[in-house]
Amino acid sequence: QGIWTTLSQSNGKYKYDYATIPFLAEFFKLSVSSFFLWKECQSSSPPRMTKEWKSVRLYLVPSVIYLIHNNVQFATLTYVDPSTYQILGNLKIVTTGILFRLVLKRKLSNLQWMAIILLAVGTTTSQVKGCGDAPCDSVFSAPFQGYMLGILSACLSALAGVYTEYLMKKNSDSLYWQNVQLYTFGVIFNMGWLVYGDFKAGFEMGPWWQRLFNGYSITTWIVVFNLGSTGLLVSWLMKYSDNIVKVYSTSMAMLLTMVLSVYLFNVRATVQLFLGIVICIISLQMYFMPVHTLVELPQTLPATAK
Repeated sequence: QGIWTTLSQSNGKYKYDYATIPFLAEFFKLSVSSFFLWKECQSSSPPRMTKEWKSVRLYLVPSVIYLIHNNVQFATLTYVDPSTYQILGNLKIVTTGILFRLVLKRKLSNLQWMAIILLAVGTTTSQVKGCGDAPCDSVFSAPFQGYMLGILSACLSALAGVYTEYLMKKNSDSLYWQNVQLYTFGVIFNMGWLVYGDFKAGFEMGPWWQRLFNGYSITTWIVVFNLGSTGLLVSWLMKYSDNIVKVYSTSMAMLLTMVLSVYLFNVRATVQLFLGIVICIISLQMYFMPVHTLVELPQTLPATAK
């Protein structure tokens, strides 16, 4: 997502209104989920769908959070390169672990907490700028605003992810029915955001639907479909797995993002960035590795006939 979003820029700016991207992505996800829900309803065993308002209204919260998060990530990528964005995004590991414990009452072992902390150390290490003999204005390679927006994006992502997992596993409703509820609110709120943007600008450029595709290119459409497809995949993960698997899976893309950023955007691959990624990979191994592979447990001696 970070690479395609950066490729869609022109001289570091967006030719299109990036608030339209989340709206179209939500519409895409709603269309796909509605189609699969319709297919389920045509089957011999209709899916379970809870339609009480007290259940439906719970999907308002993650829709608002995702609305803010999607717009924040576009703003973040105007300050930082895709590799930095990807690494900052992995701070959601720490916030997700904390919310796991507080909200979902999920217990993590001491080794898993150590792995999460190690991941935070790795992401910090990767941001240290090598100065050599030349003086440095800052040890960080991106503007301060970029890091603040990146941290905010990570916190919002963790909060939305944990809350969505709670909703997805709250009952045995059809995944596609749950998605339809979530993405319907998403379309409504993103549409409201576009209307607010028109109102704030005094409607100088006309209503949002008349300029919805202004400045769009093939790359921009790829950003839309990539964001929409990612949302659908995440919903499956929230239903059948958990947030830790999601964010650790995302962290595995860091190495590829770094290599592609060096090739596409002439980003210099520093030793610190490489070491940070290595530390993150070690953290990944520590989190999912069974304890008995790290510590030799005492063996019970077999009983003899004598």
